[in-house]
Amino acid sequence: MQLLTLPPSPALATSIRATALVFSDPQSQRLLAHTEQVAPSDASVLIIGETGTGKELLARHIHALSHRAHKPFLAVNCGAFSESLVEAELFGHEKGAFTGAVSAKAGWFEEANGGTLFLDEIGDLPLSIQVKLLRVLQEREVVRLGSRRPIGLDVRVIAATNVQLEQAIAAGNFREDLFYRLNVVSLNLLPLRERPGDILPLARHFIDSYSRRLGRGPVMLDESAQQKLRDHPWHGNIRELENAIHHTLLLVRHGNRIGANDLHLAATLPRFNHPDPHQEPRRSHTATDPMQQLAHTLQHLLEHGTPDLHEAVNATLLRTAYQFCHHNQVHTADLLGISRNVLRSRLIELGELVVNRRVGNAPTASAPSRPAEPRKPLHPVALGWN
Repeated sequence: MQLLTLPPSPALATSIRATALVFSDPQSQRLLAHTEQVAPSDASVLIIGETGTGKELLARHIHALSHRAHKPFLAVNCGAFSESLVEAELFGHEKGAFTGAVSAKAGWFEEANGGTLFLDEIGDLPLSIQVKLLRVLQEREVVRLGSRRPIGLDVRVIAATNVQLEQAIAAGNFREDLFYRLNVVSLNLLPLRERPGDILPLARHFIDSYSRRLGRGPVMLDESAQQKLRDHPWHGNIRELENAIHHTLLLVRHGNRIGANDLHLAATLPRFNHPDPHQEPRRSHTATDPMQQLAHTLQHLLEHGTPDLHEAVNATLLRTAYQFCHHNQVHTADLLGISRNVLRSRLIELGELVVNRRVGNAPTASAPSRPAEPRKPLHPVALGWN
């Protein structure tokens, strides 16, 4: 069994990325064999998989097996940039190129020159940037914002996405020519629930890792705990598994065995289903119907002329769902039927997440340690849902 882990970093404590990846399940072993065949080349790679499945770990493994192993590996989350700054971040800028550009700065492509650039959530790039990215990949040179001088590049690009780009192309949100430029090699990283042979090896790895951090001796999983882990759907994938093990070890302070009752797993959330436009909506007139209660509450707010009602209701819904999901972004986005990056942007706007810059990687968001000033409630009316 081969184990991949991320380099130690304090920033990973609030990250939703997977911090470990194993290849124990037969499907994972086939993926590993395919990866090791294509890694030594310079071909562009597109990794497809849900959030938290280990896409960055797989990209790092590809880099480590290539002739670029001793050159830089930089990981960039394309969904973490604002649309106004994404071009400057990727391609660099000259002094005075825009307000606030007090000095020239190399972009991520220049910083990764000679090595590998990992572009995570590539489907979140605006169409205008997709055009420029395609040109950079074709010409193998970059032009900084505010400059006309091209800079030659020798960068291997590994892109990743948690959405089906073919559907994004059909919807007009992703360029077909860029897709084929990136998709020279395609690697499909299955969700954890579809490679059950990896669940227990990963759980044992996290038990050993967190036991050492907590100063504890060896801890074992009994058969009932193993079965409970195998049966859980793991919609948050590897990162959810790591959080569950960490939480369990914090609560189970004594003894060296973990049973099924010791495991505190997140509730299985319903998958979002889009309504059938041809189906008559099901109506309920009972007073206990939560949607009926919501309608009454909204009517009450409308009658009283609540200011900025749309924004207030949306903000309340996002905050309530985020708390319900124990501040798990993947589960919250899944429950609301929106993308994680849309959710993340809204949480930042609402002050629920704080964007932190860190050296050698893209901006990440974490829960604020303390707000700069207390936020005022959006509206004093309690919704009173069941």
